[in-house]
Amino acid sequence: MYFKIVPQDILETPPPSDAYFRQAWEFCRLWALGQQAFVLHTSGSTGEPKPISLLRVQMQASAQLTQRALGLKSGYKALVCLNVAYIAGIMMLVRGMEIGMEMYVVAPSSSPLDAIPEDIGLDFAAFVPLQLQTMLAANQKKRLNTFQTIIVGGAAVSPSLLGQIQELEVPVYSTYGMTETVSHIALKRLNGTSASGFYEVLEGIDIDVDTRGCLKIGGSVTNHEWIQTNDVVELKAPRMFEMIGRADNIINSGGLKIQLEKVEQAIGSFWEGTERYFAWWKPDERLGQKLILVFETTQEVNLDWIKSRLNTLLKPYEIPKEIETIEKFAETPTGKVDKQATFAIIS
Repeated sequence: MYFKIVPQDILETPPPSDAYFRQAWEFCRLWALGQQAFVLHTSGSTGEPKPISLLRVQMQASAQLTQRALGLKSGYKALVCLNVAYIAGIMMLVRGMEIGMEMYVVAPSSSPLDAIPEDIGLDFAAFVPLQLQTMLAANQKKRLNTFQTIIVGGAAVSPSLLGQIQELEVPVYSTYGMTETVSHIALKRLNGTSASGFYEVLEGIDIDVDTRGCLKIGGSVTNHEWIQTNDVVELKAPRMFEMIGRADNIINSGGLKIQLEKVEQAIGSFWEGTERYFAWWKPDERLGQKLILVFETTQEVNLDWIKSRLNTLLKPYEIPKEIETIEKFAETPTGKVDKQATFAIIS
């Protein structure tokens, strides 16, 4: 089931009976009426969810930057399959309203194309990695290749998914951004001859780093104020950076610092299972923080095998000491893994 929104007709479109579709319809109606500010909430993936007020001009600036960067056109058909209670879904609606794209809104699910009849040709979509992975596993590659552009964000793209993306002909971009920056401020091409390992910031965005090496962002989307992040990056050029990980995802184990994302990426280079996992820590009398892995599975995971594969990829102190398993990860409202809540369940 889907709900179609045509920007120029929104004020004449009656409200849908479905509560989720009505939420999307109401936002678009308020946008068409010229509302100047909107209160959104952060996803809670890196802390407690908090309300943030964004100005219309900031959201318009973001939509315009994305339009120029990706060549989005009036008349495109956009799939809106991310939660419209949060910035990623809301900005799909804003892009539709500002650019003049028809929007096909579906409730968030792991396989959103199932809700859209195959005779409807879609041009643009934003997915989270799990959605793209699920659709590729369901042999929807041919349909995905009918799109003009796909962006993917909200979580890291695993090495296995990145490999599958290479088989797609449609341009696929990874996004970097957050609620405070009004969705993405940088794009990284994942496939094709223009594929890159680095994010390139959009026109009109300024970046810098603080003393920790964490990214600072400014520009029209931030109302020309600097936003300080906890994301550790390495600047590759004045407008390009490599994402290293979050400063709050660094643990101190026996006096040695470990970036948890580095451990996860190393495992992703050889792990072929479908199980989700993440690197975390538990208190330890000797080490202070002991590095562990957490897997979403009911099956036993062979720690010795993983260690043997990691020996050539990581330093000895970066190799996990234990594995914990849980049947289902805790998630934020936007579908991101809530690592802290998941470990709280285990412990």
